[in-house]
Amino acid sequence: MSTQTLTPDAPALGYWRGVRSVFALEMKQRLRSRSWYVLLVVWFVVIGLVATLTALSSSATLGPQGPVLYELMVGFILFFGLLLAPALSANAVNGDRAAGTLAILQVTLLRPGQILAGKWLASWLASMGFLVASIPFLLWALALGGVQPLSAVVALVMLAVELGIVCAVGVGVSALAARPLFSIVVTYMLVALLGLGTLIAFGLSGFLTEETVKANSQTYYGYTGDGMDEYTCSGPLMDVTVAHTERIAWILAANPFVVVADSIPVTSERDENGYTSSGVMEGISSVVRLAQAGPDYSMRCINGEVREAGEPDVPPIWPLGLTLQAALAAALVFLGRRRLRTPVRKLAAGTRIA
Repeated sequence: MSTQTLTPDAPALGYWRGVRSVFALEMKQRLRSRSWYVLLVVWFVVIGLVATLTALSSSATLGPQGPVLYELMVGFILFFGLLLAPALSANAVNGDRAAGTLAILQVTLLRPGQILAGKWLASWLASMGFLVASIPFLLWALALGGVQPLSAVVALVMLAVELGIVCAVGVGVSALAARPLFSIVVTYMLVALLGLGTLIAFGLSGFLTEETVKANSQTYYGYTGDGMDEYTCSGPLMDVTVAHTERIAWILAANPFVVVADSIPVTSERDENGYTSSGVMEGISSVVRLAQAGPDYSMRCINGEVREAGEPDVPPIWPLGLTLQAALAAALVFLGRRRLRTPVRKLAAGTRIA
């Protein structure tokens, strides 16, 4: 009778087969719990109340109601998603470690990367359930008119990507931290760093780019009707302090709201009087693009010369934002993978093995 010795590097189990096994195990555990269903119902009710109140309040406004409801829904879905995703992923690994079931997976043919990938996919799919529950309200906004279907599709894709990145961050932190509560808190802090920290860092960094230039007063002349505004420069040249925000606009790229807002195609258009009715997400994108353009665009009378008053000619910033977010998630998952390697040479005090 012959025997076969399995080493840690033996490819006895296909990679995706192992990922699928962990994913199936995680989903069975999540579907057996009532908490996910309770959160799903609460989510649907809250989003429904927000959508109803928004539709009622915008019914008295002129123009189509769809863009107002649509952009507000996208913003609320992203906000609530950033609150729920860490709770669904940040205890995926150390929760099993605390329960003594992680070691059972580690002594099988599963590798650390397969365990992390399976848990990440399960967390992502669980968070996607909340996104699917929000689709009826986005369809409601489409039915009210004024919203391009392509814009809604792009918004759903970007929302799903953001949820996936946050879930990857949570799983990575869960593998690094010994305690579930600590990993949940750290994940929320990282999400807050991306959401609020980038705004604070951008605001505090503005003085580092300040410069004194010569400029005079700009006067709005009128709307030409072809998407352009006309300005005139008048008065004496004076010393004006400006901030070169184009040098620090990259800080805002990692913000989830900036990534989603900047990737969505513009839905609002000028009316015959030259006015636009932009929503929340479109307003965020416009502010970021102004920051990318810098004072050469916002101050049109530098040195007494009238600058072009069209849309800022700047590249989209959301690809950079996704790259920064993905790099953070990949780094955490990579470090977490190293913590799951067996045999373990050193464990934190009080860490349970089995």
